[in-house]
Amino acid sequence: MRNKRNPALFVAQAGVIGALYVVLTCFVSAFNLASGAIQIRISEALTILPVFTPAAIPGLFIGCVLANAITGAAIYDVIFGSLTTLVAACVTYGLRKLPFVYTLPPVILNALVIPVVLIFAYHTPGTYLFLALTVGAGEAVSVCVLGFALKKVLDPYRNVIFDRESSDRVRAAE
Repeated sequence: MRNKRNPALFVAQAGVIGALYVVLTCFVSAFNLASGAIQIRISEALTILPVFTPAAIPGLFIGCVLANAITGAAIYDVIFGSLTTLVAACVTYGLRKLPFVYTLPPVILNALVIPVVLIFAYHTPGTYLFLALTVGAGEAVSVCVLGFALKKVLDPYRNVIFDRESSDRVRAAE
């Protein structure tokens, strides 16, 4: 019999994922790699987590909002960058049963949206196409390489870390 959903676990997972996103973005920001025309946010590897749990969707969104605000991003970046992450997380969750395809939504959406933010909010030099290629390339490294590797590492532990039913059984056994 499947146990009822555990809202406390959902909130805890979302909170941990959001906090990890903030910490990783702030760390990479210290090396000036979290923003600009060429950006490799290792925190974007976490955008693979909706494959494991829907709690990653609000976690990634809130983490992105906070990370962008903390690192001094322009308001348009805070809004549109975070909304892009939210939409990408939702699409990733929807594609979770399609191996490797689930890595593509954050790459494609960020490559399409973030160049507009860079041009209008930061007056970043370069054409839209150039910025789409550079942002897309950085995102591909972060998600398709690091994120996919993260998924492979977490796969054997998915029922321990993310499965609500397993978590409820562990708690009941205590």
